[in-house]
Amino acid sequence: MNEAFVAGGWGMYPTLLAGLGLLGTSLRYVQRPETRYVPLLVTLGLFTLLAGGLGFFSGVIVMLGAYTGPLVDQGPGVLLLGLGEALHNVALALLLTTLSALVASVGALRLAMGSRFHAPRA
Repeated sequence: MNEAFVAGGWGMYPTLLAGLGLLGTSLRYVQRPETRYVPLLVTLGLFTLLAGGLGFFSGVIVMLGAYTGPLVDQGPGVLLLGLGEALHNVALALLLTTLSALVASVGALRLAMGSRFHAPRA
């Protein structure tokens, strides 16, 4: 996992931060399924996906710049290697948003079902 994180480059950091914020908000939404959390869930979900996309595209830009410069004699195989590294950003974003969506679905179910699934308050 550490190797994938390093291979993804700088774009992994904002993707991870946004994704962890999304996951934390999803966990909070499960504990207290209130509609006020929904805009934050949507915004953090979009931010996570966009950060992953930005990391991917910046990785592709760097790869293409290197391929037309110092790696021009390496052949097209280096393009596939660079593309694979850039895709680590997208994979992290999709992993975190999918996990968060699954967690938030429990909160949405609790909200939809009403008080039957609410834990008793102390």
